[in-house]
Amino acid sequence: MDEFLDQVILDNTIRSYLVVAGIITFVLLVKTYVAHYLASILFEFVKAVWKDVDKKSFRNLVSKPLGTFLAILVSIVSLYKLNFPTVFDVDVYRFTLKELLHTLASLVLIISFIRLLLRIIDFIAHILTIKADLTHDTTDNQLVVFFKDFFKVMIGIVGFLMILKFSFGYKITNLLTGLSIVGAAIALALRESLENLIASFIIFFDKPFSMGDVVKVQSYTGTVEKIGLRSTRIRTDQKTFITVPNKQMVDTILDNHSMRTQRKGELKLEISPNTDSEKIDRLVAGIRKITTREDIETSNVFLSDITATAFMVQVDYFTGPITAAEFNSVKEQVNFQILRLMESLQVELAGANTDVRLTQTVTG
Repeated sequence: MDEFLDQVILDNTIRSYLVVAGIITFVLLVKTYVAHYLASILFEFVKAVWKDVDKKSFRNLVSKPLGTFLAILVSIVSLYKLNFPTVFDVDVYRFTLKELLHTLASLVLIISFIRLLLRIIDFIAHILTIKADLTHDTTDNQLVVFFKDFFKVMIGIVGFLMILKFSFGYKITNLLTGLSIVGAAIALALRESLENLIASFIIFFDKPFSMGDVVKVQSYTGTVEKIGLRSTRIRTDQKTFITVPNKQMVDTILDNHSMRTQRKGELKLEISPNTDSEKIDRLVAGIRKITTREDIETSNVFLSDITATAFMVQVDYFTGPITAAEFNSVKEQVNFQILRLMESLQVELAGANTDVRLTQTVTG
């Protein structure tokens, strides 16, 4: 038996092949259990930060990529214990087959590791999204999406550099030096885009508005549907869809209608100068009574001015932060009641009755 196991085939003994095959087979069989166990250990660190984390969902999300990474790692380490057969040590273009296999193994290992990190980020983002949903502020959800994408990009860049370093043997110090010079040139060329990116951070942390808010920026009024890294998308009151650079959302005067505490209604009546003072007094008293209702919080009615052409009656009232449709309904009811009051008091608006007389001059 020992003689059979000690036979050399392709620069390695049969014993070596069996040991490596046994280790790889064993790992493939128990990788699921080992991954679950390691995931449970990793879960304890996660639970120390977030108390109400679901262990089952964490294990389901992390165990599979963790098991794949462990299987690939152990398999590669085991295969490295074997001597590379000299018969296969041939050149492929400018590289040997051994170098190509080494590059391929490193590439697969790094990709599996990066995939594991990305799944962990997905789980953390999932937990933060659940916590953000418990609040009424939608900015928290936008922040979770932003930082999730940000860290995924960063991990992707690190993974790319690891592949260049460990798979292809590229000196990344030279690459980083070149990237710093190129990055400075790109930063100058993309100055406006960088300003919009910085403005997006200001929006996220300063929170002048959130998704779903009705805002007025420049001459446009609409509902914020999405806050991106470069721009904010708004559905206008004309049902059009506009994209505003974040820099303009920060630098210009922005009116957030959703933050209002009241809605104001106003009416200016120009009463005919032929109206006697008693009717005007009764009109003002009647309008004050009309504007004293449950859906109007405060009101102000007064004779604001007296001119040669009209008596000016100013009506101002404030409702709560109701919807536009509800406010328009209140405004319509108030206007109709004031109109009926004027009819009952026989109060006319200035210029309501205009007599036009035609005269003819006869010359003899």
